[in-house]
Amino acid sequence: MRVPAEARVDLDAIGGNIALLRERAGGAEVMAMVKAEAYGHGLVEAARAALAGGASWLGVAKLAEALRLRDAGVTARTLVCLGVPGEPYEEAVARDVDLTAGAGWLIEEIVAAAERAGRPARVHLKADTGMSRGGAAGDDWPALVDAALKAEAGGHLRVAGVYSHLACADEPGHPSNAAQLDAFTAMVGHAERAGARFEVRHLANSAAALTLPEARFDLVRPGIATYGLTPVPALGTFGLRPAMTLVADAALVKRVPAGSGVSYGHTYRTERETTLAVVPAGYGDGVPRHGSNLLEVLAGGRRRRIAGRVCMDQFVIDLGDDELAAGDEVVLFGPGDRGEPTAQEWADALGTISYEIVTRIGSRVPRAYPGRAL
Repeated sequence: MRVPAEARVDLDAIGGNIALLRERAGGAEVMAMVKAEAYGHGLVEAARAALAGGASWLGVAKLAEALRLRDAGVTARTLVCLGVPGEPYEEAVARDVDLTAGAGWLIEEIVAAAERAGRPARVHLKADTGMSRGGAAGDDWPALVDAALKAEAGGHLRVAGVYSHLACADEPGHPSNAAQLDAFTAMVGHAERAGARFEVRHLANSAAALTLPEARFDLVRPGIATYGLTPVPALGTFGLRPAMTLVADAALVKRVPAGSGVSYGHTYRTERETTLAVVPAGYGDGVPRHGSNLLEVLAGGRRRRIAGRVCMDQFVIDLGDDELAAGDEVVLFGPGDRGEPTAQEWADALGTISYEIVTRIGSRVPRAYPGRAL
């Protein structure tokens, strides 16, 4: 069935990006972060592509994401990075999902779940090294380590890993990077002196995996780089290939006279008689409304700026005297091979990051995976 808009995902690009990241990791394992529907690319399909490219771990934010992977038959080691009260931890333990613990109460919940499941839980201790978000810091860290080791001695828990997250890795040379690295090293050292024997220590996200070798430890956790978008735009693309191309078919093409107001509020008026095309994708699909009169797309072989306000389901472009027919493809963003804007260009125009551009593409835009079936 023909669809008005579609996000085409190049799974080979995802696999190739992982292979590149694995090479750059210098021997560290790779955990591909597939949270938030794999940054909008499709959870299960992207996970399989990443594993085919050489990732040995998967990372998600929420337990429901890990259970979806298990339901799809994905058995790779998978870490859930957020822990909240009342989650079905018993099912997580039974289905061989690694869990995060950054507080003593969470150790208690996981231990109780492991007892019900009849097998030990695998846990990664989360250290707050300066981001002031998840994890334990200060006096809470020794207490967390002690609680975890006590549970391990009781046979209900395996302390499999330790990790933290960098706040400014996308700013190479920022002083907080060195400070967090030192803090992490010290906190890991404390835990090891207390008796912890970690399988993996991990700190590096995409930016650190590519620019901060001393942060790679045993495992790196690339997110946005997995999908071919640079984590440090000022340093270029690192050879990564964007995996998503967002397209839509022109819905209507018509001539209008000079002075015609276009879309809500008439924030755009035609300067002369011109041809307009309606593109069936809007902010309900993830096209940013604040990209009105600003963002460019590729139509009829040329870039065109969105004319007027982006609506919920559509926007308009001004073609001048160029020809376009209803049903002709409009490329909103992609790798840039055909001259189309990239997600990074959209992000730069909007003063945001490429992560937001791809993850906001809504669920009513189907994902297609041309050229490969996993």
